[in-house]
Amino acid sequence: MPELLALLLQGLWESLYMTLVSTLLAYVLGLPLGLVLVVTDRDGICPVPWLNTVLGVVVNMLRSVPFLILLVAIIPFTRLVVGTFIGSTATIVPLVIGSAPFVARMVESSIKEVDAGVVEAAQSMGASPFQIVWKVLLPEAKPSLVVGAAIAVTTILSYSALAGFVGGGGLGAIAINYGYYRYQSEIMLVTVLILVVIVQVLQEVGMRLSRAGDKRIR
Repeated sequence: MPELLALLLQGLWESLYMTLVSTLLAYVLGLPLGLVLVVTDRDGICPVPWLNTVLGVVVNMLRSVPFLILLVAIIPFTRLVVGTFIGSTATIVPLVIGSAPFVARMVESSIKEVDAGVVEAAQSMGASPFQIVWKVLLPEAKPSLVVGAAIAVTTILSYSALAGFVGGGGLGAIAINYGYYRYQSEIMLVTVLILVVIVQVLQEVGMRLSRAGDKRIR
C-alpha cells in the first residue's frame, strides 16, 4: 500500500507538472496567435486577409491531427529538443504543439465576443491598434478568456494521460502500465477518479475566477 501511494503521488505530480507547464507554454504561443487571427480578420482592426487565411489553415491543420498520432510523428523533434522522447518533460513538447492551436482558437472566440461598439468607441478616440488590443479587447474578454483557460488546461490534462501509451509518465502511464497491461483494474479506477477530481477542481477554480472578474455581475 505505501508503494502504491508513493506511485500515485508521483504520477499526480508528473501529470500536474506536464499539464501546467504545457498550458503556460501553449498560451505563450496561442494567445498572440489568437490575437493576430482576430486583428487580421476581414472585420478586424488591421485587416490582412492573406495572413489571416494562412494562419487559419495552419491552425486548422494542427488541430485536425489526433494527439496520439502527433505524439508519435514528432518523436524525432522531441528528441532533438529535450534529448529523449520518454518521460514527463519530453511529453511537454508534443503537448505544447498539439494544444497551442486549440488555445489560439479559444482566444479568438473569446476576443470576438467583445462588443464591437466598445472597439469603435476606442477607435473614434484615436486609440492605436496596440492600445485597442491591450486596453480594450483583453480586459473586456477577460472572463471568457479565464473560462477558456480552464477548458484548455483540462483538455491538456486529457492529452497528457494519452501520452502514457508511449512512456509519457503521469497518471496516464500508471493506468496503462498497471491497470491495463497488468490487469489491476483497481489501480485504473483510482487513477481515473484522481483525474476526475483534478478536472473538477480546475473547472471550479476557473469559473470562480471568471465570475470574480466579470463586471457584468457586480
